[in-house]
Amino acid sequence: MKIKRQVKIRMALSLYLMSLIAPVAWAQKQSPEESEFSRISSTSSQIAKEQATARNALIRMAEFLAKAQKYSVNIKSSYEVLQESGQKIEFGENRKVIVNRPNGLHIEAEHSDGEKHLVLYDGRQITVFTPSENVYAQATKIGGIDEAVMYFLRDLGMRLPLALLVTARLPEELDRRTQTLDYVEETVMDGKPVYHVAGRTETVDYQVWITEGAKPLPLQIVLTYKNVEGQPDYRAKFSDWNLDPKVKNTLFTFTPPKEARKIAFIAQLPKTVLQGSVSPAETGEQK
Repeated sequence: MKIKRQVKIRMALSLYLMSLIAPVAWAQKQSPEESEFSRISSTSSQIAKEQATARNALIRMAEFLAKAQKYSVNIKSSYEVLQESGQKIEFGENRKVIVNRPNGLHIEAEHSDGEKHLVLYDGRQITVFTPSENVYAQATKIGGIDEAVMYFLRDLGMRLPLALLVTARLPEELDRRTQTLDYVEETVMDGKPVYHVAGRTETVDYQVWITEGAKPLPLQIVLTYKNVEGQPDYRAKFSDWNLDPKVKNTLFTFTPPKEARKIAFIAQLPKTVLQGSVSPAETGEQK
């Protein structure tokens, strides 16, 4: 895939540069076929160079995050939900994510309707707490953040936006899932120069804006679920990256508040219960 605006700009720039640097005599000696071959060869070379830039930016970011022993970041996101009428409505949420490898994960989420959730992992227990209901669900998973996240998503069937970003397997997963990757442009975001890259997987088209320099961090991500009706978008804006936050182990462990009620994740309920009527308040299901 090529970015249309980029093709136009590149072709115009290439032709302009060629007019400046190509010796007149040399140009006059070229046949039309040779000139066309040179143009195609130059364009192909430029495309290959830009794709290499895109891949380098993406993998550098993934490896940088995967190797970071600890960090914190705020994420302001929005997601579209297709209504029965066919109209897409956008909802929002704010998240604060704290990672302390290998076992510490702390995520505070607040939805646009004010509802809050807390997700914790301490190396042994995965906990989801909903303050408005004063209920929490827990599951045991030993192994580290990667194992806990995969278990949370696949076995417990829970929602955790951008979950792969907190795992050490991020470079491997991006490399395995990405079918095509393009360099869109170099631009400025939040006053910082960034690479804008666009990739496609089997199920999701994605765009990432990555800071240039020694700390390649994502500043914005857009996901398009192309196989879902209406092709809804998920947008996330990152801020306040801290690669050396002060963290205590108590940040990742859960102490139930007074009169908090422990419930089961819906995936842990017996099938006979699932066949009946179970409200989200009776399970650990998030919105």
